[in-house]
Amino acid sequence: MSFLVFLKRLTIKGFKSFADVAALEMEPGVTVVVGPNGSGKSNVVDAIAWVLGAQAPSSVRAQKMDDVIFAGTASKPALGRAEVSLTIDNESGLLPIEFSEVTITRTLFRSGDSEYSINNSPCRLLDIQELLSDAGVGRQQHVIVSQGQIDAVLNARPEERRMIIEDAAGILKYRKRKEKAERRLKATETNLNRLGDLQREVRRQLRPLEKQAEAARRHGDLIAELTALRLYRASKELIELRERTETESKQRIDLTRQESELKNDLARLDTEVVAAEAELSARGGDELSDQLVQHESLRERAKGLRGIVIERLRGIENDRRSANSYQIVLDLESEIARSEAELAALEVEVASFVPESERLSLLEEELKKERDAFGLKWGDGMPISEGLASEVRGELGALRSSVNEIKIERDGVTERLSILDASYARLDIEARKLRERLSEGDVVEEPLVAEMLEVESQASQSSQDRDSAWERLVAAEAELRMIRARVEALALALDEARSKAGANHLAEIDGVLGTLLDLVEIDAGYESAFEAAAGEALDAVVVQGTDQAIKAIEALKRGSFNAAVLSLNGITSNFAQPDIGTSIRKHVRARIPDVDELLDRLLSQVTLVTTGSATAIDLAIANPERIIVTTEGDRFGPSGWRIGGGRSGATGAALAEAEIRLVAAEMERTDAKSAFEEAEKRAFDLDQEVHRLNQSLNDHDNEFTAAAEALQQLQSERRELAAEINNLQNRAKEITKRSENETTRVSELEKRLLELEEDEEKQSEVAQRMLQDRHQLDKKMEEISKKRTEHEVRYADVAARKVSVNKRLEEQKNQLASLEEIHSEASAHREQLDTREAINKRIVEALDQQISEIETRLEDLRFQRQKQSDRVQAAVVRLDGIRRERLESEREISQLRERQSRLEIERAETRLRLENLVSRIRTEFDREPEAILNEPQPELPSGVSETNRISELEHDLKIMGPINPLALEEFEALNERYEFLQEQLEDVRTTRRELRKVIRSIDEEIVRVFSSAWAEVSEHFTSLFGNLFPGGTGVLRLTDTSDLLSTGIEVEARPSGKNVKKLSLLSGGERSLTALAFLFAVFRSRPSPFYVMDEVEAALDDVNLHRFLGLVGQFRDDAQLLIVSHQKRTMEAADCLYGVSMAPGGSSRVVSERVERQEMELKPETVKTATNS
Repeated sequence: MSFLVFLKRLTIKGFKSFADVAALEMEPGVTVVVGPNGSGKSNVVDAIAWVLGAQAPSSVRAQKMDDVIFAGTASKPALGRAEVSLTIDNESGLLPIEFSEVTITRTLFRSGDSEYSINNSPCRLLDIQELLSDAGVGRQQHVIVSQGQIDAVLNARPEERRMIIEDAAGILKYRKRKEKAERRLKATETNLNRLGDLQREVRRQLRPLEKQAEAARRHGDLIAELTALRLYRASKELIELRERTETESKQRIDLTRQESELKNDLARLDTEVVAAEAELSARGGDELSDQLVQHESLRERAKGLRGIVIERLRGIENDRRSANSYQIVLDLESEIARSEAELAALEVEVASFVPESERLSLLEEELKKERDAFGLKWGDGMPISEGLASEVRGELGALRSSVNEIKIERDGVTERLSILDASYARLDIEARKLRERLSEGDVVEEPLVAEMLEVESQASQSSQDRDSAWERLVAAEAELRMIRARVEALALALDEARSKAGANHLAEIDGVLGTLLDLVEIDAGYESAFEAAAGEALDAVVVQGTDQAIKAIEALKRGSFNAAVLSLNGITSNFAQPDIGTSIRKHVRARIPDVDELLDRLLSQVTLVTTGSATAIDLAIANPERIIVTTEGDRFGPSGWRIGGGRSGATGAALAEAEIRLVAAEMERTDAKSAFEEAEKRAFDLDQEVHRLNQSLNDHDNEFTAAAEALQQLQSERRELAAEINNLQNRAKEITKRSENETTRVSELEKRLLELEEDEEKQSEVAQRMLQDRHQLDKKMEEISKKRTEHEVRYADVAARKVSVNKRLEEQKNQLASLEEIHSEASAHREQLDTREAINKRIVEALDQQISEIETRLEDLRFQRQKQSDRVQAAVVRLDGIRRERLESEREISQLRERQSRLEIERAETRLRLENLVSRIRTEFDREPEAILNEPQPELPSGVSETNRISELEHDLKIMGPINPLALEEFEALNERYEFLQEQLEDVRTTRRELRKVIRSIDEEIVRVFSSAWAEVSEHFTSLFGNLFPGGTGVLRLTDTSDLLSTGIEVEARPSGKNVKKLSLLSGGERSLTALAFLFAVFRSRPSPFYVMDEVEAALDDVNLHRFLGLVGQFRDDAQLLIVSHQKRTMEAADCLYGVSMAPGGSSRVVSERVERQEMELKPETVKTATNS
């Protein structure tokens, strides 16, 4: 013998009757456990079943699971736990575990806690079941045949017998997988419905958000494009301003160099003029004096203006401090007091200027007298014409420059007008195209709207049709189920009636017409009344004549049928209408003519009462000889009263009618299903068409709105262009008029200049003598002018301060009176103050620079005047030669200074623009200027400039108005959720398909494995039954060969000499052997390493026991057998004997004896008690 796996040791402690440790050492072969009744030997089998994972208390013969714990005796206390260990030899490695011995332990505590372990390592029951499944030990423990299981196999339903084969074949794991897959499929269906509901809800929420999100998206795109354009324009402007700053710096340096050169030339020429010609020196002296006076006046005015600006800065600072908070009231009051004090001091200071002004007036009066005397002395000899010539030259140069500038301006205006005219024409063309598009839009939209309404109406009707089709399908299926159930019920009732009457047994006899129910038609509602009236005739077979009746009676006797026969031969109709109640006969019709007379005879004495059982009882009491029936099936007659109930109403006609209705119902269901599928498809197609048309309308609306907005924008631009064209035309007229006036003036000045230049030559003789007188007079005039200028500047400074203080005092009082208004406008006021302060600071800087330049110029003028005075005599000779050169130099330097002045203004403007631009970049774009220098140019529509595009974008944003800034984010989040739900739906649908595939695959596997196991078990059962019952036949049959997934198994056994098939007709021993044949067929088909049987041969006589032991002998070489028995011959077949005993008031104990196969008798004196250790 070679055993791959076998039970090696069973250790029991605290389990049922085993209070102490009991160990059973087992070996391959047959082990028999014996003992008196009640000793606990069957508990050994229960212990094995329990340790292998039995979960039902009934499987270990207990009421509840904690009953398996030793409950105590008179001499032994109850224990707190039960523990069973089963050691399996695994030398062959059949069990998938790396141990040669595998010990499975199960422990149960009275608290209800349970533990499993494998080789002292905690585990789950599932781990144990999976470990043993590969060794052929199923979860249902078919290898353990306990007491009563033999009868259970015989009395089991066909489906329960199938479970034994499935357990042995290992199909239960596929069942578990299928159940798990079906649970997952059900959960998947639930998830699918839930996800569908969620998706529909999210889709409903998406629709209103989509338009808001589209508006927010367009708004964001417009803002992004506008920001990009502004950023690009700022970048370009920044680069241009920086380049312009560099260019202006270079120009300034170049102009300074040119000015220096020209100054040198002028100095040289002035020196030559002074040296060569006294007249030129005098003229130069006059000019330099005038310039000195003018520059000194300018310097003092600039200083006074600077003082005013500084005072403004103080006022701004005071305003800023006053705008800080509501605590300014006290500060304002103190400021007002200080301002009033300062104003009083300034009024005193103004009064102090009066004496000095009078003194200066006297000096000026004296100076005027001296100048008058100077004029009388020199008269016409004064070089008035020279000054007039210079003035004319200056005015002429200025007018020529102005004429050139006017020409340039006129050309620019003309060019701009041509551009604007072209733009206006372009806008006209675009506006005309947009109007055409808008008019076409109405034409396009009307059929779309009409089609949309039509399709929506069709979709609504289609949805209603689909719902109606669905309701029709549901109703058809319900009707089909009801009719099918009725057909099955009627067929079953008729089959039962035919079987009871023996009609099938008489089918081969000519003249047998069938049962009475096959031959009649009954009005609806009277079936129960007819069955009550017919009575036992319902169980009779109707035949045509007496000969057929005799043959039928003989056949029924041979078949041992307890049935009746009704013959149609010799029946005469004696039917008469009952004198009380109504007749049941008129509600019953024969399906063949010959049966009418039979019905007349059967129903002639029957009265039908339709008014209830009480009336029927009264009639029965009054007419005891009559048979009275009711529509409920009650029968009252001479033979007794019987209450109706449970009548089937089955007749052949009713069955035929029900079958016709069944065919019609199936056709109706098919038609309803087709109609529903067609309606559902049409509804889906129309929904898609509605969606398409809705999208088309939305696209058309968007295009129409865009065209309308574009037309409005074009009209606005046209109005702006028209206004600008009108302004430019007016400006062009003004320029033309100015040009004509200044051209006329240039002609006049040119003539005047020629005359003055002739006078200059005549006046050159007297100029030299006038020089010294003029020089002294100029010096005195300069001193007085200087004093007057200083006096006026100081007076103007004080007056300006007084005005400033007055203004500040008034503002402070107004601020104090309107504190609430100040608070509300504080923010805007601070911004204005910042702007004013920045402007005033730049003015101070410009004034400082101007004062510095004036000081420099004054020093230069004083120096030049001194040089000219020193060299005036030498310049007379060279005057004529260098006059034109000097005049040209003066003109150049004048132009140069004008250019310098313009350049400085341009530099200041450029610097201011650059500062503003940098500030705007930082505040508006939150970027550093260096970061935007390489900003790429955004793409622009063809033919549209940056400025026009920015105007368009700003106009579009204005038209859009306020939008929901969170709509896009909410829409994206909701749309993402919708897409996520869509993906989840697809995943769930995929999972559902996969689960269905898995279930189909599992079903196929179950069918394959079961088919194989069934074929082998059936074959082995037939063979084993023939061995156990020589000459007999045993067959296993499937209850439904068309459904191998759920078909049951019927056992047919026919021992030799007996013509029976039903197990219930066999003797007890035959039943036991048949059950054992079935179990051993399963064992042989799907072998297990061991089998445990508990008194399975108890009901066998010697002959059958011999056959059973022969069966054991066949299996002992292939499997380990553990048998609990009382039979001596079974003990003789054992390789190892265990005895279980129990002393009164004690617990079960185990004794063992190993026997030789040849020694068939167990001697009591050889039995030795094993210590429980």
